[in-house]
Amino acid sequence: MNDLNAYLETVWDGILSRDNEKITATYHKLEESDRKTITDHLQRMITEPGWHEEQVISAATALKVIKLFEREENEH
Repeated sequence: MNDLNAYLETVWDGILSRDNEKITATYHKLEESDRKTITDHLQRMITEPGWHEEQVISAATALKVIKLFEREENEH
């Protein structure tokens, strides 16, 4: 596995972990453009057909945590 694949796997493992702290820590490390890519993909996961129910739950959880994180980040 190359470095990019390992990085992507680590990011998605964190984002889809359903662990609030892990999601927040992973998202916090991302560049703004990567954050947008992640949230756009998560949104597709919860709205488009073809995703496994567990993936949809993980994506919805991640979006909820990310929205809270962004709200708190904007308040400071």
